[in-house]
Amino acid sequence: MIPQDIANTIVDPRAYADGKRIDHAFAWLRREAPLEQAQPEGFDPFWVVTRHADILQVERQNELFHNGDRATVVTNIEADTQVRAMTGGSPHLVRSLVQMDNPDHFNYRKLTQGSFLPQNLKALEVRIREIARGFVDRMAAHGDRCDFARDVAFLYPLHVIMEVIGVPEHDEPRMLKLTQELFGSQDPELNRSGSEVTDVKSGVDTIQSVVLDFMTYFNAITDDRRANPRNDITSVIANGKIDGQPLGYLEAMSYYIIAATAGHDTTSSTTAGAFWALAENPDQFAKVKADPSLIPGLIEESIRWVTPVKHFMRTATADTELAGRKIAKGDWLLLSYPSGNRDEAVFDQPFKFDITRTPNKHVAFGYGAHICLGQHLARMEMRVLWEELFKRLDSFELDGQPKNMVANFVCGPKSVPVRFKMH
Repeated sequence: MIPQDIANTIVDPRAYADGKRIDHAFAWLRREAPLEQAQPEGFDPFWVVTRHADILQVERQNELFHNGDRATVVTNIEADTQVRAMTGGSPHLVRSLVQMDNPDHFNYRKLTQGSFLPQNLKALEVRIREIARGFVDRMAAHGDRCDFARDVAFLYPLHVIMEVIGVPEHDEPRMLKLTQELFGSQDPELNRSGSEVTDVKSGVDTIQSVVLDFMTYFNAITDDRRANPRNDITSVIANGKIDGQPLGYLEAMSYYIIAATAGHDTTSSTTAGAFWALAENPDQFAKVKADPSLIPGLIEESIRWVTPVKHFMRTATADTELAGRKIAKGDWLLLSYPSGNRDEAVFDQPFKFDITRTPNKHVAFGYGAHICLGQHLARMEMRVLWEELFKRLDSFELDGQPKNMVANFVCGPKSVPVRFKMH
């Protein structure tokens, strides 16, 4: 078994906010126990998959390692019991693509996949550039200092995805707040209670109340889009059919929720994290400022660097072997994406932020059938923002200590104060 202190660190939201603590834990595991079982206090045991190659091995075998059989996010026994009591036995409060296995995963993903293919996103680029320029202007209007995370990185991808989904601009603050309450449910500055989460029951109740608020909102939009379909993702989901039948209520609501949360939050985290890393590595900013053809490299390195999705869980559907270890049917596995993205066997100097890193085969978007649906849109949004911002940004530096979210599932910077010069 993994030593108890390291097992507890793997699930501790504060360790991810600290950054160094979690990096040290996973570096130790890759070296000493790359595939071993952990049992943090109050949790069922699970395998911790820390190496890049082993993560890919699990991700490419969707029939052998299921998403939906148990909780898809690491969950303690008490919370799992409470969720199952609420849902009538399911370990999931929502049932999105993330919680699905085939044939459902294939059929539901197919509904919107076309909208997110590179050739179909090209038509959006002109509009995305307009939005990006608007945010660069807004940054300039702050004078010479702002919080890049709160004033730019959170709001720009939010505006893009809400246009794509079909949520009106006046509802964007509400969508941002609900997203932060959901993914920041363990963070006293972001969660709905505004305080430390001390007991499991109130934590789960709070998350459930956020999910219900999302469902209430999108249920009204569904009614509207069935009556008045438009050219947006909500119309696709509202009028979509699987095997000739409309989507189930839970599945439709969950589809909206994942689009309205993961559709911007992960891009926001990566954008804020990239700016933070560039501030700490001015030589890298000088390179990309002098040569904009390095922007795609900056994007890939910042996705690797931040890795906004920290883990997903998988469940073995049969006895098998992975990296020489015997995995039993029903065993639970945690795929650690930050660990895979710092794997010394794959990345030279993994703790160095290097925009010229090539190849950069990070696993931040996952791999195989469950690879992130919005990856091409995310890359385009970041590319366009950097193209527009770097044209006008002369220099910048940190103006205080940046802070990460307190969370162990989806998280990134929540504050990146900067001082800058623009023309």
